[in-house]
Amino acid sequence: MMKPFVYQQPKDIKQASALAGQGWQKAILFAGGTDVLGLLKDGVETPEALVNLKSVDGLQGIEFSKEKGLTIGALVTVAEIAEHPDIKRYFPALAQAAAETASHQLRNMGTVGGNLCQRPRCWYFRGDFDCLRKGGDECFAVDGENKYHCVIGGGPCFIVHPSDLAVALLALDAKLTIVSQKGSKTVPVAKFFVLPEDDPYRENILFPGEIVTKIHVPFAGEEQVSGYLKFKERDVWDFAVVSVAASLKIKNSKIVEGKIAFGGVAPKPWEEKELNERLRGLEVSEQNLKMLKSLALKDAEPMQQNAYKVPLARNLLGRLLLQLSG
Repeated sequence: MMKPFVYQQPKDIKQASALAGQGWQKAILFAGGTDVLGLLKDGVETPEALVNLKSVDGLQGIEFSKEKGLTIGALVTVAEIAEHPDIKRYFPALAQAAAETASHQLRNMGTVGGNLCQRPRCWYFRGDFDCLRKGGDECFAVDGENKYHCVIGGGPCFIVHPSDLAVALLALDAKLTIVSQKGSKTVPVAKFFVLPEDDPYRENILFPGEIVTKIHVPFAGEEQVSGYLKFKERDVWDFAVVSVAASLKIKNSKIVEGKIAFGGVAPKPWEEKELNERLRGLEVSEQNLKMLKSLALKDAEPMQQNAYKVPLARNLLGRLLLQLSG
């Protein structure tokens, strides 16, 4: 039986922040509600207050200019991102990630803010298990069914982050604007997500009353190319088993600069620093692309059932690099 909660519908971001941080034991923000509804039905979340952001002004719209880059309101739907002509032209990795997210119906409802802040899809977390992330004493994936769990960055919890958009945004060096009663701040996507070793109970840096309002993606010039590849078990609505995004600036057959990010392999969108450091000034050749593949997830520590993710990630990376450099 679902626990009763107070329903709040603020009209502006200041009121929304105040309601979300008003001293409720647990308040949940939602807009599209595609993740929150499942959490409530499964009893994973039992909030005292539900704060609806749909009517909040200033969280909609997509703006782009070559001078200021791309700005996306947190209430923009995933479908809008997938279909926007400027995003498809100048930030194809983001458009491709959006097009690979869930089903058409869920893309039409789900928002970019909600997609970034969604909770893990681990079956122990979502199921009737008193797992570590829900306040228990252990991560059942360690000795249990761990085919889809992380191969790097895990411990003491071994979830993977489910967002497709987050992986593309990490590769594109995006930043998020976060608003609270104390004001606003801007943080890189790379610093928004939290590893279990830092906090096993939450996935991002948001505290009560803090709300993601906008996403900013810099425009790196006409020479920038980007892309996103996702492997899923079913060619329908499904989360990534492994995904990879890359953003590269290539000139005269050399990578001037770039960034690669992985999904489905870690508790947060994953960046390999050594791999990305090797990109700058690298000549595009078969030998160098092979070298880059070998650097991917070289420090991975697979579990009993998920070692396949390492070669899968490397092969996806190789395929994507060939596409972007061709």
